[in-house]
Amino acid sequence: MTVHRLPPVVATLRPSNHPYLNGAWTPLHEEVDADDLTVIEGLIPRDIDGVYLRNTENQIHQPLGRFHPFDGDGMIHALSFQDGRVRYRNRFVRTRGFQAEQEAKGSLWGGLADPPALAKRPGFGAHGSLKDSSSTDIVIHAGQALSTFYQCGEGYRLDPMTLDTLGLERWVPIDGISAHPKVDEATGELMFFNYAKHAPYLHYGLVDADNRLVTLQPIDLAGPRLPHDMAFTENYAILNDLPMFWDAALLERDIHAVRLHEGLPSRFALIPRRGGVPRWFEAAPTYVLHWLNAYEDGDEVVLDGYFQETPMPPPLADAPPGFGHMMAYLDERSFRPKLHRWRFNLRDGTTREQRLDERIMEFGAINPRHAGRPYRYGYSTVAKPGWFLFTGWIKNDLISGESWTYDLAPGRYGSEAPFAPRLGATAEDDGYLVSFITDENTGRSECILLDAARIQDGPVCRIALPHKICSGTHACWGERDKLA
Repeated sequence: MTVHRLPPVVATLRPSNHPYLNGAWTPLHEEVDADDLTVIEGLIPRDIDGVYLRNTENQIHQPLGRFHPFDGDGMIHALSFQDGRVRYRNRFVRTRGFQAEQEAKGSLWGGLADPPALAKRPGFGAHGSLKDSSSTDIVIHAGQALSTFYQCGEGYRLDPMTLDTLGLERWVPIDGISAHPKVDEATGELMFFNYAKHAPYLHYGLVDADNRLVTLQPIDLAGPRLPHDMAFTENYAILNDLPMFWDAALLERDIHAVRLHEGLPSRFALIPRRGGVPRWFEAAPTYVLHWLNAYEDGDEVVLDGYFQETPMPPPLADAPPGFGHMMAYLDERSFRPKLHRWRFNLRDGTTREQRLDERIMEFGAINPRHAGRPYRYGYSTVAKPGWFLFTGWIKNDLISGESWTYDLAPGRYGSEAPFAPRLGATAEDDGYLVSFITDENTGRSECILLDAARIQDGPVCRIALPHKICSGTHACWGERDKLA
């Protein structure tokens, strides 16, 4: 392995016992380029061609207050596959907040768990006092990567191969865009939403394959909401109004406390993709972080996602002192997400619901060529009890009801694993799941590829990375013919 290390960034973070600043969540501050990576096991397949991009959270400076793992600066890791060889590099997203704190040599903003008054400068997005760290999501659109922040940010474009930050996305509206814009590979279009504490509280937008803003329209809501993800079909975008959001009375005092509003249903808006009047449907109350897919089936629109049985869990009993509340909201065993299906009937306006799997799972992936269309297979992560750490994957056959699993060895933690189609593939599951692994037993990281048709067989190859990476949130796969 040949490794070239870049000049270090300015970092002021001090050692601590914070559970999400240690172990698999230890921040990485090093940026490198690496070629001729070492293959630990198996052979690198020659039948995939593209790049795996992973967004991670890496706190650089000493926090002003109580650190939350979603506060860290965005760092993108790229592993490029071509002709059986791989190249790796990682870069911080050079957001305006990142640059300002590099100049100040310290933190200028508090975090998700801090009062807004702690911020030394105005923040951005729905919360208003946070730093836009662009550390949540990453997608490929119009040949470039787009990184986004979970509570609405400016949206940063990056070169998907070099990871150079190319600047702010010019079409982003004044209130930013949320994490989880959706790209339809069949049309090249990108759909997005944002949310705010002022009216109009929600917007929906569509950008075409040439990166031109086509649609931007307000969506009527009764007040501020906290959506996190969206879905789409061939003809519709699907937004949500779920009953867990900020307490209005406390929000008037600038206290961002979230609660489940008893008596309110879940609501879903089906909007013509290029804009139009939303059609609303109601369903059982819950909160959903992530959707798996959606498609049209005759007179119905089908939406699959992860229904939370306990959206507001009690503090985690065995958490370190002072961390019980935060860790419960990061622990899937606490909020209990399960794969669930909603069917919206376009003729009579009714909703039917169905549980697809009773096991706790989240952070799903599908073959992206089936996004917004009928599909058969979903791939979900399984988490370590008590922690935001992934320990394996479940493959669901949504037609036969069968499923298969692959579990990592103790002390090994994976990442969200997008589907990489095999070159020339015709079957829906003909491809690979790609994931980075952080191994706490060895203090190292690697990349694994699982055959998506037989995930239970384990990795077809393992590739050493040049350093131990920090855990994080989302990842994507970009086929080479879709890169700039």
